Amino acid sequence: MQFQRILLFIALGLTLMMIWTSWLDFQANYNADGSAEQAESPVTPGGVSLEEVPEAPEVAAGTAPDEPAAPETDVPAGPEDSPGRLIRISTDLINAEIDLRGGDLTRVELKKHPVSVDTPDDPFVLMFKDNSNLFVAQSGLIGSEGEYPNHNVLYSVDQDTYDLAGRESMEVALDWTSPDGIQYQKVFLFRKDSYRIETRFRVVNSGDRPWTGFVYGHLKQTEIDSGGTMGILGALPSFTGAAVYTEADKYNKIDYDEMRSEPLDITTDSGWVAMMQHYFVVAWLPMGSDNYQFYTGVSNGGKPQYRIGYKTLRPVTIQPGESGQLDAVLYAGPKEQIRLDQQGAPGLKLTVDYGWLTPVASPLFWLLQKIHGFTNNWGWAIIFLTVLVKLVFYPLSATSYKSMAKMKKLQPRMATLKERYGDDKQRFQQEMMKMYKEEKVNPAGGCLPILVQIPVFIALYWVLLESVELRQADFMGWLNDLSLPDPYFVLPIIMGASMLIQHFLNPAPVDPIQKKIMLALPFVFTIFFLWFPAGLVLYWVVNNILSIAQQYYNTRKYAGN
Repeated sequence: MQFQRILLFIALGLTLMMIWTSWLDFQANYNADGSAEQAESPVTPGGVSLEEVPEAPEVAAGTAPDEPAAPETDVPAGPEDSPGRLIRISTDLINAEIDLRGGDLTRVELKKHPVSVDTPDDPFVLMFKDNSNLFVAQSGLIGSEGEYPNHNVLYSVDQDTYDLAGRESMEVALDWTSPDGIQYQKVFLFRKDSYRIETRFRVVNSGDRPWTGFVYGHLKQTEIDSGGTMGILGALPSFTGAAVYTEADKYNKIDYDEMRSEPLDITTDSGWVAMMQHYFVVAWLPMGSDNYQFYTGVSNGGKPQYRIGYKTLRPVTIQPGESGQLDAVLYAGPKEQIRLDQQGAPGLKLTVDYGWLTPVASPLFWLLQKIHGFTNNWGWAIIFLTVLVKLVFYPLSATSYKSMAKMKKLQPRMATLKERYGDDKQRFQQEMMKMYKEEKVNPAGGCLPILVQIPVFIALYWVLLESVELRQADFMGWLNDLSLPDPYFVLPIIMGASMLIQHFLNPAPVDPIQKKIMLALPFVFTIFFLWFPAGLVLYWVVNNILSIAQQYYNTRKYAGN
């Protein structure tokens, strides 16, 4: 009976969770359509917010007394609304576009991640710049003397298209010369089998005095729909917004509301900033310094544009007649955990958001990935992982089923007590506890082992929901994308049938109302799971089938005891 109550609480919790997430979606849409009031940022006559790069402190932390601080003025206004020529780049993994106005990365298409399995030649567009929507990466140099190549200058280049075409790496070099004769190159380095885009600012100081500058990079984005896994009451959204990581504060997510209400301003010696959505992330990974300012901001004037970025606070100095280089790295691609580990950025793997169950979920994904290395099929990997988890918890489950078997054996006596003392609840409880004591039955014995397993099952749920590796992963037959719902609802129906079988194997509740509720649960869960990703439903189906076999075996084993 305790076991059924747990199932009832889980069903109630799931329903409340879906209602709550639907309410959050409504609130998000309400704020996104401009209904909520927003403070406007100062805008220059050229249409560029004066907050594009935030002001640095009076004296940059960590600089020597004779070193200049980062400039207090913002990036000057420029004709940002007038784009320059577009340069098109093709590698084995991405198609990209760079705007010569500022050298902005304005489009990234992921070739290996099509929009759907039905359109394999239609790549997912991660970054873009359309009429009113955008998601771009901007970067440049700033300083206190003269003009610098910020994201408003107009670069030149000697060709319009670049193709990696089987090479290991390729450079795309943009040129600009300042009015005082300083020569700059903004170089993008693309590598084979990589979503890492290295950005290098080469400076040739042909002037007669030392050159001093700082590098910055930020991501600018209009609000993106979180999407998420569909359920009967709406979406179960994954996080969409900004993220920041520092050694001091570790990993923190920053949603759009937070960027509007409280701009980020952090001084740190390491870390990274990012914009992310369900399966994908774009992150600036600062390089070549040990003192940074991380910031956020919002530009208004139409659709809000949210920014998160960084600026170095320790200057680079290049003497007259010499040259130097300032570096930055951008990762723009899927949250594939192996690739994220390869970036050398601590904590970047946390963008695969398992929430508070990360300590449990991460080992589960590691095991799932190892199994996939043998099966080469994520569906079979899910099945074998479910079997392994079931084996680990077999002793606890056996204890639970032993308790339920004894409870089922006592059902006739329980019904007699209910009939005899139905109007006297206190006496009924007393006689029932007396019977438990005589028969040496612990009514909580079927409950506690299940409670121990719940965090593992929830962690596995998030592993299957958040892992991009399962996006468009083929299993068998009609199941060609484990991240989408079963198109023919076969798995949800099997799952519902398995829950119904489990219901009849469990001891029936004495209370008729509770009995009807427990009988309805398999049908309720079936409806919920119609819109769940097939990979998640596959896990529940396998888990239920194993539970039925284990429960049947233990019920027969302990029935005579």
